[in-house]
Amino acid sequence: MVRITPLSTVIRDVTVYAATPTGPAWLAGQDVVVEDGRITAVGAGAGTGLDLPRVDGSGGHLIPGFVNTHTHLQQSVLRGAGEGLPLLEWLHCVGEFTVAATPEQTYLAALAGGLELLRSGVTTVVEHMWPNPSEAVHDAALRALDELGLRVVFGRGIADRADASRRWGMDPRLLQPLPEVLAHIDDLDARLADSRITTALAVPNPRCLTPDGMAAVREYAGRTGKTISIHLSETTTDDDMCRLHAACSAVDYLDRGGLLGPRTLAVHCCHLDEHGRQVFAERGVAVSYNPLSNMRLGSGIAPIPEMRAAGIDIGLGVDGAASNDTQDMLLALRMGAYLQRAAHRQADLLGFPDMLHMATRGAARALGLPAGPAGVTVGDPADLVLLRFDRDFACLPVRDPGAALLTTASPRVVDTVWVDGEAVLRDGRSSRTDERTLTKQLSDMQ
Repeated sequence: MVRITPLSTVIRDVTVYAATPTGPAWLAGQDVVVEDGRITAVGAGAGTGLDLPRVDGSGGHLIPGFVNTHTHLQQSVLRGAGEGLPLLEWLHCVGEFTVAATPEQTYLAALAGGLELLRSGVTTVVEHMWPNPSEAVHDAALRALDELGLRVVFGRGIADRADASRRWGMDPRLLQPLPEVLAHIDDLDARLADSRITTALAVPNPRCLTPDGMAAVREYAGRTGKTISIHLSETTTDDDMCRLHAACSAVDYLDRGGLLGPRTLAVHCCHLDEHGRQVFAERGVAVSYNPLSNMRLGSGIAPIPEMRAAGIDIGLGVDGAASNDTQDMLLALRMGAYLQRAAHRQADLLGFPDMLHMATRGAARALGLPAGPAGVTVGDPADLVLLRFDRDFACLPVRDPGAALLTTASPRVVDTVWVDGEAVLRDGRSSRTDERTLTKQLSDMQ
């Protein structure tokens, strides 16, 4: 992995969505000062007299980078796979591709998916890898993510119950002994030191861990302070199978195993009932809301207003490109609001401030990232996105920048993306990857 050197710059005369004493607000004519990869000042003329590189932000709008709380980048070359199939049948279809994936396919998929995320304003991605005994496959994904310069929480897949049907366990071809998996994570941590990539534990679902497996995951996560990301209640299958085999709900199965806590990120939760929401609130569990995938697979609508009312932290994810078909975070932002408005018949539900918080800070505590109000904040890492709405006439005129971002913005308006103060995307294109070569390699794939 490339050792990261945080950079310094001044973004001049920009309209910034900034943290203020009364809450986040759009402030025009601001300088944002970045020193050694962190935001050190926001204010009119704040960069005057500083001997730092400068970026002209005039006419642009600056926001914090998005945190995509869930995806499977391996699926970026599987767009359209299993279209029209319900979840379990879809998993079988995609699973065959996963078993057959080569390191080269994995590298190209992660590079393509990660670049698509950058182009939609994502600076941090939570990658949920399926369990896989191949270290070369993991290395390929990590090589691509390191090349792009994204900040990454890399979920290494872990499971210990084999079941070819996937109803009460995981595909046996993808499993390996838990001690080997945990040793691999230790090795990755050593190799990833000083990079932008940290590791997490990625559990496919509650059905894939035995009680002994849960104990091992609980002990390791507690000792290392790692996030546990787990698909939960995407459909009713988790509850059905846990009640059949363990005589309890999926939430209670995980709770009895000690896997629910402040560093747990539960993914989907379309069918999380009142009891489950109460347990999550008591344990401090966060949720990744993945509206596009849930619509695509017909899984249901996550009870987001009810979760918010219970005090549950909620982040926003795009999910894998085989169940969403894009890695466009701006589209997820829009559809995440619109889906709930349609379901609740309430036009003012989940406006721009709520959705931006969800897409930037919503699951921060579970991921070990800076928490607090959404907005560009002094002291935070300089993970920033410069939007230029005039790159797309469909956004003009801009009467309300927040409304424009939520309702009309596309990746066309994403001009520059900084991570640790480094411009990893300039003028809408990667500063680190040869996009023409990538396009040809993807086009030539069979």
